[in-house]
Amino acid sequence: MPVESGPLRDLFEFPSDDIEVVYTPRECRTLVSAVPEESEMDPHVRDCVRSYTEDWAIVNRKYHKLGTGFNPNTLDKQKERQKGLPKQVFESDEAPDGNSYQDEQVIWACSIFDLKNSLPDALLPNLLDRTPNEEIDHHNEDQRKSNRHKELFALHPAPDEEEPIERLSVPEVPKEHFGQRLLDLGNVWLLFFLLTKCKFEIEIEPIFASLALYDVKEKKKISENFYFDLNSEQMKGMLRPHVPPAAISTLARSAIFSITYPSQDVFLVIKLEKVLQQGDIGECAEPYMIFKESDAAKNKEKLEKLKCQAEQFCQRLGKYRMPFAWTAIHLMNIVSSAGSLERDSTEVEVGTGGTVYGICRRAIVGRRSLERTTSGDEACNLTSFRPATLTVTNFFKQEGDRLSDEDLYKFLADMRRPSSVLRRLRPITAQLKIDISPAPENPHYCLTPELLQVKLYPDSRVRPTREILEFPARDVYVPNTTYRNLLYVYPQSLNFANRQGSARNITVKVQFMYGEDPSNAMPVIFGKSSCPEFSKEAYTAVVYHNRSPDFHEEIKIKLPATLTDHHHLLFTFYHVSCQQKQNTPLETPVGYTWIPMLQNGRLKTGQFCLPVSLEKPPQAYSVLSPEVPLPGMKWVDNHKGVFNVEVVAVSSLHTQDPYLDKFFALVHALDEHMFPVRIGDMRIMENNLENELKSSISALNSSQLEPVVRFLHLLLDKLILLVVRPPVIAGQIVNLGQASFEAMASIINRLHKNLDGNQDQHGRNSLLASYIYYVFRLPNTYPNSPSPGPGGLGGSVHYATMARSAVRPASLNLNRSRSLSNSNPDISGTPTSPDDEVRSIIGSKATDRSCNRMSSHTETSSFLQTLTGRLPTKKLFHEELALQWVVCSGSVREAALQQAWFFFELMVKSMVHHLYFADKLEGSRKHRFPERFMDDVNSLGTRPPAYCLVVPRPGIDTEMVERLNTSLAFFLNDLLSIMDRGFVFSLIKTCYKQVSTKLYNIPNPSNLVSLRLDFLRIVCSHEHYVTLNLPCSLLTPPASPSPSVSSATSGFSTNVQDQKIANMFELSVPFRQQHYLAGLVLTELAVILDPDAEGLFGLHKKVINMVHNLLSSHDSDPRYADPQVKARVAMLYLPLIGVIMETVPQLYDFTGRPSCVAVDDYESEGGSMISQTVAMAIAGTSVHQLARPSSIILSSSVQSYPSSRSLLICLLWVLKNADESVLQKWFTDLSVLQLNRLLDLLYLCVSCFEYKVLLFKPSQVSSKSKDMRAKLEEAILGSIGARQEMVRRSRGQLGNAFGSQENLRWRKDMTHWRQNTEKLDKSRAEIEHEALIDGNLATEANLIILDTLEIVVQTVSVTESKESILGGVLKVLLHSMACNQSALYLQHCFATQRALVSKFPELLFEEETEQCADLCLRLLRHCSSSISTIRSHASASLYLLMRQNFEIGNNFARVKMQVTMSLSSLVGTSQNFNEEFLRRSLKTILTYAEEDLELRETTFPDQVQDLVFNLHMILSDTVKMKEHQEDPEMLIDLMYRIAKGYQNSPDLRLTWLQNMAGKHSERSNHAESAQCLVHSAALVAEYLSMLEDRKYLPVGCVTFQNISSNVLEESAVSDDVVSPDEEGICSGKYFTEAGLVGLLEQAAASFSMAGMYEAVNEVYKVLIPIHEANRDAKKLSTIHGKLQEAFSKIVHQDGKRMFGTYFRVGFYGTKFGDLDEQEFVYKEPAITKLAEISHRLEGFYGERFGEDVLEVIKDSNPVDKCKLDPNKAYIQITYVEPYFDTYEMKDRITYFDKNYNLRRFMYCTPFTLDGRAHGDLHEQFKRKTILTTSHAFPYIKTRINVIHKEEIILTPIEVAIEDMQKKTQELAFATHQDPADPKMLQMVLQGSVGTTVNQGPLEVAQVFLSEIPNDPKLFRHHNKLRLCFKDFTKRCEDALRKNKSLIGPDQKEYQRELERNYHRLKESLQPLINRKIPQLYKAVLPVTCHRWIFDFTLSAEIRRV
Repeated sequence: MPVESGPLRDLFEFPSDDIEVVYTPRECRTLVSAVPEESEMDPHVRDCVRSYTEDWAIVNRKYHKLGTGFNPNTLDKQKERQKGLPKQVFESDEAPDGNSYQDEQVIWACSIFDLKNSLPDALLPNLLDRTPNEEIDHHNEDQRKSNRHKELFALHPAPDEEEPIERLSVPEVPKEHFGQRLLDLGNVWLLFFLLTKCKFEIEIEPIFASLALYDVKEKKKISENFYFDLNSEQMKGMLRPHVPPAAISTLARSAIFSITYPSQDVFLVIKLEKVLQQGDIGECAEPYMIFKESDAAKNKEKLEKLKCQAEQFCQRLGKYRMPFAWTAIHLMNIVSSAGSLERDSTEVEVGTGGTVYGICRRAIVGRRSLERTTSGDEACNLTSFRPATLTVTNFFKQEGDRLSDEDLYKFLADMRRPSSVLRRLRPITAQLKIDISPAPENPHYCLTPELLQVKLYPDSRVRPTREILEFPARDVYVPNTTYRNLLYVYPQSLNFANRQGSARNITVKVQFMYGEDPSNAMPVIFGKSSCPEFSKEAYTAVVYHNRSPDFHEEIKIKLPATLTDHHHLLFTFYHVSCQQKQNTPLETPVGYTWIPMLQNGRLKTGQFCLPVSLEKPPQAYSVLSPEVPLPGMKWVDNHKGVFNVEVVAVSSLHTQDPYLDKFFALVHALDEHMFPVRIGDMRIMENNLENELKSSISALNSSQLEPVVRFLHLLLDKLILLVVRPPVIAGQIVNLGQASFEAMASIINRLHKNLDGNQDQHGRNSLLASYIYYVFRLPNTYPNSPSPGPGGLGGSVHYATMARSAVRPASLNLNRSRSLSNSNPDISGTPTSPDDEVRSIIGSKATDRSCNRMSSHTETSSFLQTLTGRLPTKKLFHEELALQWVVCSGSVREAALQQAWFFFELMVKSMVHHLYFADKLEGSRKHRFPERFMDDVNSLGTRPPAYCLVVPRPGIDTEMVERLNTSLAFFLNDLLSIMDRGFVFSLIKTCYKQVSTKLYNIPNPSNLVSLRLDFLRIVCSHEHYVTLNLPCSLLTPPASPSPSVSSATSGFSTNVQDQKIANMFELSVPFRQQHYLAGLVLTELAVILDPDAEGLFGLHKKVINMVHNLLSSHDSDPRYADPQVKARVAMLYLPLIGVIMETVPQLYDFTGRPSCVAVDDYESEGGSMISQTVAMAIAGTSVHQLARPSSIILSSSVQSYPSSRSLLICLLWVLKNADESVLQKWFTDLSVLQLNRLLDLLYLCVSCFEYKVLLFKPSQVSSKSKDMRAKLEEAILGSIGARQEMVRRSRGQLGNAFGSQENLRWRKDMTHWRQNTEKLDKSRAEIEHEALIDGNLATEANLIILDTLEIVVQTVSVTESKESILGGVLKVLLHSMACNQSALYLQHCFATQRALVSKFPELLFEEETEQCADLCLRLLRHCSSSISTIRSHASASLYLLMRQNFEIGNNFARVKMQVTMSLSSLVGTSQNFNEEFLRRSLKTILTYAEEDLELRETTFPDQVQDLVFNLHMILSDTVKMKEHQEDPEMLIDLMYRIAKGYQNSPDLRLTWLQNMAGKHSERSNHAESAQCLVHSAALVAEYLSMLEDRKYLPVGCVTFQNISSNVLEESAVSDDVVSPDEEGICSGKYFTEAGLVGLLEQAAASFSMAGMYEAVNEVYKVLIPIHEANRDAKKLSTIHGKLQEAFSKIVHQDGKRMFGTYFRVGFYGTKFGDLDEQEFVYKEPAITKLAEISHRLEGFYGERFGEDVLEVIKDSNPVDKCKLDPNKAYIQITYVEPYFDTYEMKDRITYFDKNYNLRRFMYCTPFTLDGRAHGDLHEQFKRKTILTTSHAFPYIKTRINVIHKEEIILTPIEVAIEDMQKKTQELAFATHQDPADPKMLQMVLQGSVGTTVNQGPLEVAQVFLSEIPNDPKLFRHHNKLRLCFKDFTKRCEDALRKNKSLIGPDQKEYQRELERNYHRLKESLQPLINRKIPQLYKAVLPVTCHRWIFDFTLSAEIRRV
């Protein structure tokens, strides 16, 4: 198709270099690769070598990394994409300098600042010009679109999920199991040993050492020997005649050991040997034990003699060794102590059986951290291991009869015991130093166990490090990857006890022979130390005079690659003559035995007990075993086995498994066509070969797992070869496909079951995955030719093959990487018409072939063969594999399904190779594969779901189902790259269809849907997902038959006009046919998010993550960077907008209050964007109207915070990248309801992406006051309009479905707390980086929202029928202004707002009046911003708002009113409000007014000036409030004053009362908060009664009198009251019946919190008539419930209630300013002590004026101002009590009555006439001061001015009367208390009659009653006191009587004592009480009854008082 090259081209063309097959040379560790030296090799060796050396064949999908599996939304990649982001400026992050304004503030607060002298902010250019709206819009858009961040998802963290399911990790390259280098075997541990010094006490002869690791628990040697010696050159010289020059490789002193299974049982064993000498080991070791180095001079002669002897023995016996000494080191002890030593250098001596180690710390470069593993129960902690130097100081001498490994294990086990036998032995002292450390990563100068140089071997002359071969303690499952062929021979013991003749000093010579001649010994035995690399023979050490010696040698042999029957091991036994005798040879042969290397073609290894021949073996012995009795030979001990030897092979050629050996032998027999074949004892003829081959294939199952894994690559290669090219046996093709397929399935399942630790998240075994990825390739095309690419699977003529018709040129260099072209995957027609492939999916089915293809295929083959003599077919592996899989059944089918991934991946790789080598890539995709193969794939692709997924049978393995599901998905994903797209889509569709039909029949669909999501996510992770969705074709074919692609792409928007736009935005059938995969994704989303979808709630996160993943992948994809291309990609997701609009009620509520959308809206007709049929008709199946199961009921659940956020970021991405004209067209088609829903969604987005990084710091405010404050803010800001009110009510009806408001607020807070705690452990840089990202995300998200709002506004302008939408637009705009926004965003936001107001002025001033108030508030808030650009824009907007309001009606009363109200609200609620900045903005507004030429002649500039000055005045009070922020009383006073100033402006007064309520509730002054709310309600009632006359409403504030007497001040009776129906007055939402009810309910709640339950009742008395009138039974029920609660509490808390405590506080001194000489009564919380309030006020004012300036007046006497220091400030604090006149007491009965509506208080001051406070009884006066306050407590503030003061002075006798009355009252109370309180009673009694206090009452009586006063005025007082005493004695008697009834026997004496005291008191008082004043009784003496009455009355009065 002719397509112009351009950014859009990539969208609908697959790139030509999509897939390539690359041959990568495998990395070789060694300088020379390990291959056999022989040139002639048998087929098996050749195959093995090829398998270990050929290049990796890798299929590379070039763009694979662009699929979603490799989404760059990972942390490190995100950071890369976030580079160069600008820092967004947020006011919340700017910390304004607090000091700069302080000096000014004082002036500002004290005098009215001249605004005209201050500086304005910069004016916006051209603001006052009359520019056409289009031009303004165009300019705003250009500004908004410039410098935007391209990739939205780079700013959004990836959703929190595990490894994405679609990610398939590239398998590890197959490597040799070596040390720690194979990382996936984490338990391999590598040790590096360096031997630096070996020194004995005496140095007289050379010593040789070997070192190896042993595992005591497993009783196994776990490494080969490392031979070394540290002999000096002089010592080595003693052996010169016997030892040829040493090879450098044998001089190694350092070695690397690896331990696969570290455990506590590993020992390092060091064995020492010396040259053979006469005498047993004990004798030879003696000198080493007795001589000390320090005594060398003393023992010089003896040492010389020893040296001389040693030299003689070296010369004569230099080639023989004898065992000498040994030691063992418990490796884990060393490792753990080396790990725990912290100091630089320590010498620690640890004795284990005489062995002492010293460890010192050494740093070794390149050390690696070690993995930790467990062996058995004991864990070995290797992680902390650090390099150490080990000093071995003691050795044990070898016991000649205890040399075997069994003895060694006993010794080692014994060493671990504390009481080791070895400790008691005398040691050989020496010093051997070993450095031990973890092995370096790439050590230099290293040799492999075969002595090959490992890479980085700069100089061959340097002493090397040896890699020591490990013999793992348990099996290690790693395939062979290098050629290794070693044999280890371990002679163990010999028994010559029954042999005749002299044979005592015995050594065994071991040779590896390739023939029987003595010269046939091969130089393949590895040398030990300081000798040649290889030798032809090896000798065992001699045990002196022992006829049955044990041996401990290890002889290592390099096996030839090809072995014949003549290769054998020859053992020759010698007697060595230690003494030099004449005619006695040095060595005498005393026996021979041998082991043939091959037995029936298999390597012979294992344990042998061999007979020993006395004579040389005869000819041709090597092919026979020594067990065979050869005629005429003499044997030791009658041919019994006397020599024990073990032979171990470590080989990657010899399987050492009979089943594998047989299989490979048969396959190679076929290759070579050599019959008969010998296998074991069998001879297999050609006619029997087929059965044997089949049985050997099925017997592979019986082979050991370890060899199967080691030869895995070769084994699978051979099985695949048998599938592809059936062998010809006896002229017949034998089809082994089925047998091989079964064998493969069984091997793979064995690996899966036994190596479960080796699997990735999808259950893919890493060994098998590596095989497919690196090793597998198609078998070769021609017989005897290498397979495609370097190397092949091998093969020969005897396989059925067929030449290709088109011969590939011989010159083609297959090494170069060729690309597999996928250009243009057969998009039929033009990109503008729907793809034929996709269209064919809908309703098409693949036809089944009825005939059995397998049998017909075989018949044809044999028929053709007979005709032509050539074999007809070279089978293609993928075709044969698919066929075998389709036809298999039973357990094979089960096994194949278990590991379907393996066969799927194998098939795909085979298909790619086939296309690559057959040059089929240029042709059409439809014709790449034969139809029958596609049928098979079709059966495979659709069978697993039908078989497993849809019918979850009981007992079926869920893990297997998941595995199968992902395998199939990955297979289809792969097929999309190489097969016909339509065909693959039809497979997907069939799978979907099967699942969908089953969904309705199972009880719990979520598991199935979850699997389907995984399936879809993997399929959609394809790197060409967008191309597969045909993004460039439009949904309906255009008129012209085939327009050019360029016209289709360039004329996009015009084409759009022709089609139904809705199809692009809905999941319509055309959309889902056209954009197939995208349709599936979005349908899944719609179905799962559907609130009616039962049981799928748990999948929300999963499906949202899938969409998020796709979009974030597109976002970062370099192919789609061009905006034009991105718009096309976004087209695929347009229905997402509708889907999300459907789910608004379920989204997490980011706003913190009930969501902005009523659920009712969503149920109404016309609301649904996606019909149920569409949603359920997945993938275009014909739709049946499925009846919904009755079990599904409406259940709504709110999504989690992260899920909703992910969903909304996806929405914003689509809105950002979609074509604007398309969006506008769609918006035009939407109904008002749907558009409003979209706006609700945008509103939510604003809150969701609000900048929060530094916003949420743990708040100090308690949660109650926080909620209260939130309610108040809502009230003040007026942000809840009628619509939200409706929403709130409708939400309320849904109850728990959405959680209550408190819940949501709480949840939101919790989220932020969580975010906050996460930050604690982050560095400052990280927090700043997060803030940078969040700031940019918030800005970009809000700009996208702004772009969308602009499109909506344009839509409205076009249609002119949707003005109702504008209110919604404005609401979103205002909400965004209220959130924490960057300066950049606000700039654009204000521009949009100005344009909106300019286009639709009537919107604000006539329709959305609440929004006008809101806008004024927002603008004013930003006018006080600390950032100048924000201020400039906000003041410009505010000025234009006034101007527009003025132009409409020649005044701007509304804006004036709203701005004034807004300023008050700001002052009341904003914490960080700064008047200095606001002053700047006011000046800016004045400047605009002055420069506005158009309106200069009108009243507008003057009105602006008035407003500005008025605002300025409010500000001055604000400053004062700021000054007194810490002085709650003063702050409330100021607020009170401001509120009073608004007496004639009901809205503002209400606002300020609300502010005060908020402040009070913050400080837990609930009673005052309630009063503010009652005053608010009274104010509302006043104005409501003017507006509407409803009987049930309160008539005004009079109704509230019972609640508070203060409330009358709210009456609107003055002359200048504005009429409530005047424009802009009482327009707030509280001036409604609902508002009144709300206020009263809040007041009742606050009273209840204050414990004033009686007031609650009074509030409800006002409320109940309203609800009764409205017949609101529900509300009435609630109210009566609350009343019942209130009254219950009154009853329960009787006697326990406490309200306030009151203090009089006087301020004196000019420092106090307005407060000077003012007195207040303060209300403090209950039980506040004088000291507490005193401390508080003293602290506060002391801090303010200076502690030295403030003074507290300690007494309560009147203050004389003249006596005070004018430079000081004085405070006087006195405790006061409520005071009631006698008449008041009859109404104030309860505790509440006595503490409510209080206006009078009293305090007492004692004094004497001479100025002292206290004196004797007769001179003690008392002053009572009664204060009256201006208002009654509780009031709307906590301190009230004292307006009146009166004083009463009591004379001494009156003081005495008061005291006695008080005492009498206490007695009466204690006596009559119920229940009685004995303790209290006794305390009061003690105070009244106790001996200690007798003086009290008695003294009073004696002072005042002893004489009748002279002054007649005192007669009455005298008499009153006398009667008081009379009453007092009576009360004492009552109290004593009561006490007597209460006490126990133990208090009898105490009672008697009290009674005695009482009688004594009574007697003393008697004469004083009975003396009456005769003058008082003169008048009434004649009438006795009158006198009695008088007496009684007086007494009663006294009592009452």
